[in-house]
Parts: sequence; C-alpha cells; structure tokens
Amino acid sequence: MRVTIADVAREAGVSKTTVSRVINTKGEVDRSTAARVREVIAQLGYVPSSGAVGLARGSSRTVGMLVPSLTWPWMGELLQGVVDTVEAADYGLLLFTCNRGAESVQRFTSQVSARAFDGLVVVEPENTLGHLTELHRDGLPIVLIDDRGHHPEFPSVVTTNHEGGASAARHLRAAGRSRPLILTGPQHFGCVRDRLDGFRSVLPTELVVEGDFTERGGRLAVEELLARDVAVDAGVAHNDISAAGVLRALRAAGRRVPDDIAVVGFDDIPMAEHTEPPLTTVRQPTRRMGETAARMLLSHLGGTPVPDRPAVLPTELVVRHSAP
Repeated sequence: MRVTIADVAREAGVSKTTVSRVINTKGEVDRSTAARVREVIAQLGYVPSSGAVGLARGSSRTVGMLVPSLTWPWMGELLQGVVDTVEAADYGLLLFTCNRGAESVQRFTSQVSARAFDGLVVVEPENTLGHLTELHRDGLPIVLIDDRGHHPEFPSVVTTNHEGGASAARHLRAAGRSRPLILTGPQHFGCVRDRLDGFRSVLPTELVVEGDFTERGGRLAVEELLARDVAVDAGVAHNDISAAGVLRALRAAGRRVPDDIAVVGFDDIPMAEHTEPPLTTVRQPTRRMGETAARMLLSHLGGTPVPDRPAVLPTELVVRHSAP
C-alpha cells in the first residue's frame, strides 16, 4: 500500500502538519525534529503528492527528464527537442540517467521526494515502468517517449513504427527484391514487433534474426547467413547502427550494395548519410518527439487535461544509395 503522510507522522511521533512543514520547508520546526522526520521519510520511501506540494511550495519551474543512457545514437536530437521547448517556456531541465542501475534509480527517487521538478519526461529505462506508474499515481505528471508497447496509464509520444516497416517493404518490393533478411532488435520491445509486423504485411518473409541494436550484432548476423549460403537480395535492420554492421559484413565478403543486396535501416541518425554507401532508412522524427513530449507536459502543468491517447508522429522513408 502507498505510504501516506499520516504513516510518516505516526512513525516520527509528530503531527501531519509538522511533516508537511518539513516537506515544504515552511514554518518553524525544531532542527532535531525535522531531521527525524526526514529520516522516517527516507526509511518508509514516502513520496509526497506533487499536487499537494505544488500548492504549498509553488512551482519549481523545472522539468525532469529520465533516460536509460546518453550514448544512444538518437538521444542527442531527442534531448535537444526537450531542451528547446522547456527553455522557451522559461523552465529549467534536470537530466537523470540510469547508467548505474538501482543506484541511479534511488538517486532519481530522492529528487522526486524532494520535489526538485514539477513533472517528468521519460525514455523508459529497463524495468522501471512499475515504479514510474506508482509515481504517476502519487501525483507526479509524466509523459513517456516511445511506450515500447507497454501502454502505460500516463500520456506518451510514439511514432508510426508499423507504417515505417511497411514503407521499407513497399520500397524493396517496388525495386524487385523478394528475399529479404530482417534483423530485428530485442523482440520484447513493442516498436520492434510493430516494425516487423508492418514489413511482413507487405513483403512476407520467414528469414528473421533477432538482434541487439548493435553494429557487432548486425555484422555477425550477416556473416552467419553468408556462411550458410542463404540466398537473400535485401537486408533490413531495425536501427541504423545494426545496418552499418550489415554493410560492413557485406563489404568484407565482396558483396555489392545495392547490386547484390540492398540494405535498409531505421532511425536516420546522422551517421546514415555517411556510411558506404549512404544508407536508405526510415526516419524517426526524434527532435519532434522530444518537443511534443515537453509541450504535452508543460501544457498539463498549466492546467490542461492530458490526452487519453498517445500522440502519434509519422515516420518517413529516406532513400539513399544502399537501396535506391
């Protein structure tokens, strides 16, 4: 059950008013009493209601952002979209990563308890959705970017992954390709399932290899395929980094791209223009995703009800030399 302010007051042996004064740093509270209350808050894991704290303390005019890592290739563009939007609204941004696992999550939670920010934009780190859902239920406004097929109870911004996969398939079919290899990402991700289903709805194939979104994974998948002498005329990777590995393995094996095998990626990160040959890919509007999520959160903080459906942004096929 959710820890309440009454639980904190009872454990600390003080009134609820005293607990509220400590949380909101308002009113005179004896130093030793305040320290005891903070210790109990930490022990019980109490998270104050953002609505109640906001009324007592006023807005911090700061937005939090939680991401798994800053090393993801498209994270910079997405982050820039968030930054541009919150700064234009005269808000600050606190950025949290989960590079250290549970330690990072604990540090982030302490900032939530301290009400260091008014709302949160999230690119979901692994195994945190349950915790985020609890924070939302306790009153913290949250907007998720790419819900990974989990369909949380708070608002989200997604792209047309199904249509993105279908657009790649239509392009390859029009070019006369009929034997594609699909190199997916981890299939527990909703975006991966959607991209695969979209592709297969246009160009059915059973030649599907689950990858890990890495260059090495793309390279090894193609090396194994070539070693088994499997006939393919196209390779479709679920991100551009994997597609770069596909290109590298084909080049090392003396296969010509696109004459022998066409290659298509997904994301359109800046690197895609500079592979050899330049990569045909499905563009995700990553900066717009960040902008949209930040606007949605700021609008909610301003009193506008959150939408009950995800905001859906379109993908776009970008044709370059790897699959003209």
